[in-house]
Amino acid sequence: MRYLEVRVPGGKRGAILDILDEEGVDYVVSDETSGRGYAAVIRFPLPTRAVEPVLDRLHEAGIDDDASVVVIDAETVLSEQFSRLRDQYGRGGKRGIRTSRQVLRTKAEELMPVFPIYVTMLLISAVVATAGLLADSPAVVVGSMVIAPLIGPALAANIGIVTGDADLRSTGFAYQFVGLAVVVLASIGLAVLARFAGLEPAGVDIVVATELEERVSPNLLSLAVALGAGVAGILSLTRGFSEAIVGVMIAAALIPPAAAVGITVAWGMYGAALGAAGLVAVNVLSINLAALSTLWVAGYRPQGLFEVAPTRTVTYAYAAVFTAALLVLAAPLAGVTMLDIHTTQVQSAAEEDVAAVLNESEYDEYELETVEVVLDEGYPVQSIERVVVTVSSRNPGVRPELTDRLYSELSEDTEEPLVVEVQFIVADEQRSSNAASASPRGDAGGQLDRRSSG
Repeated sequence: MRYLEVRVPGGKRGAILDILDEEGVDYVVSDETSGRGYAAVIRFPLPTRAVEPVLDRLHEAGIDDDASVVVIDAETVLSEQFSRLRDQYGRGGKRGIRTSRQVLRTKAEELMPVFPIYVTMLLISAVVATAGLLADSPAVVVGSMVIAPLIGPALAANIGIVTGDADLRSTGFAYQFVGLAVVVLASIGLAVLARFAGLEPAGVDIVVATELEERVSPNLLSLAVALGAGVAGILSLTRGFSEAIVGVMIAAALIPPAAAVGITVAWGMYGAALGAAGLVAVNVLSINLAALSTLWVAGYRPQGLFEVAPTRTVTYAYAAVFTAALLVLAAPLAGVTMLDIHTTQVQSAAEEDVAAVLNESEYDEYELETVEVVLDEGYPVQSIERVVVTVSSRNPGVRPELTDRLYSELSEDTEEPLVVEVQFIVADEQRSSNAASASPRGDAGGQLDRRSSG
C-alpha cells in the first residue's frame, strides 16, 4: 500500500478531485497556507497497483509538472472505500502486479551510490577478485561479487531510457563505464605486483593454472548469465525481489572477467586479454539489452500523448545499438562454442579408437589411462594442438608400432592435421602377504610423438 500527498497549484484542485472521485479514492483535503503558490494539499491511500494508473491520470490532467507528489509506504488502511479499491486492482487491475513507474524511478536513483563510495567499493572488489583468480579460489572470487555495487548503474541507465529521464540514463551509463575501468586498472596494478613479487611461479601458463581459462576463451553460454542477470535485475525492482541477490548475479557477469583483463595484460598475454575484454563487453551489452527489453515489455514508459513516441524512438535506437554490437561481439563466442563441440567429438572418438586398438591381442599388456585433447594458446579462439594418449604396462620402454597404430586410427577421424602424443608409463602392483591390500605404482617409461606431415 502507498500513501500519497499531492500539493496542488491554484486552478488544479477541481481536476484532481474529479479524478479521485471517478477512481473511488478516499481522500482528505487541506488548505495550503505556506504562500508558496499551492492552493491545497490532498492526501489519500492507494493500493500499490493503483499508484501508476492514478498518477498517469493526474498527469494527463496537466497537474504533474506543477504539483508536488510524495509517495510513501503505508502499513495499514482501515476503510471500506479502500477495500473496494484494492479489490478492483487486485483482480487484474490496469497494470498487473508491479511497482509503479514513478516509484521505480525513485528506486533506481536510490540504488545509485555516492560516487566516491562507488569507486572505493569497486576498488576493493577488484583487489579481491584479482587475488581470488590468481589464487585459483572460487570462494574468494564469489566474495568479490558480493561487494560490487554494479546493479544500480546497470538498471538505472535503462530505466532512464524507457521513462525519458536523460539524467538518470547518462549517469547510469557513466557509472558503468567508469566502474569497469576502475576494476581493470586496479587488477592490472595488483597483478603486476604479484608477478614481479614472484607470487606466481615463472614459466607457468597463468591461464591454465588459475580460474582464468573460462573467462579468456568464453563461449555462448556466457550470454545466458548476463541476459538472465539483466532480466532478474529489473524484476527485482518491479516485483519486490531481493536486489542484493540479483546484484551478485550482475557482478558475476562483470567483475571476474574485468579482473581477468587486468591479469592477462599484466602477464603480457594480449590475446587472452582480448578474449576477456570481449566477454566484459558482451556481458555489459547483454545486461543492458535484457533490462531494456524487460522494462519496455512490462510497459514502463511515459504515458502522456506527446511522450510515448519520442521515448519509443530512443528506446528502439538503444535496443538496435545494443543488439547490433552484441551480434558482432558474439561471433568469437560462437567460434569458441563450435570448438568446444568439436573438441568433445574428437575426445569421444579418440577414446573409442584407442580402446579398440588396445583390445587387439598383440596389445593385451597395455591399459588405457587417459585420453586428453590439448588446445593451443591462441586465445581467445583456440584450436586443437595435439591428442595425448597415456597407456600403462608392467614392461618399461616404448612401442613405436603401437604409436603408429594409434596415430593411424586417430587420423582417420579428423580432416585437419593432427599431432598424437603417446605416453607410456610403467604400472607395478605390490601385494601384502595376506593379499588384503594392493598399491599401484606408476613410473614414467617414456613417450613418443607422431605428427602429421601436413
